[in-house]
Amino acid sequence: MAVFEVGRVAVKTLGREAGYYCTIVEVIDQNFVLVEGLKVRRRRSNVRHLAPTPEKLDIKKGAKLEAIKKAVKAAKMEDKFQNRIKLDL
Repeated sequence: MAVFEVGRVAVKTLGREAGYYCTIVEVIDQNFVLVEGLKVRRRRSNVRHLAPTPEKLDIKKGAKLEAIKKAVKAAKMEDKFQNRIKLDL
């Protein structure tokens, strides 16, 4: 099982979006992934700036924001994706 795979939910640990949940939309290479979330804009992110969680959303590679919103709602994770968590790193 790959840690960073399409649909894996992660928390951004660095940058202006630190503390927000996002999901991996596409794996670019071993160091970079494409992420997007309800409060995280679609962008390339270094895997060292993400903390993976055990949760996984049922989305396809390259999914649009609407598909991600539906998957988040189906998984009943709206509160997690809307609120920033405090990081103690």
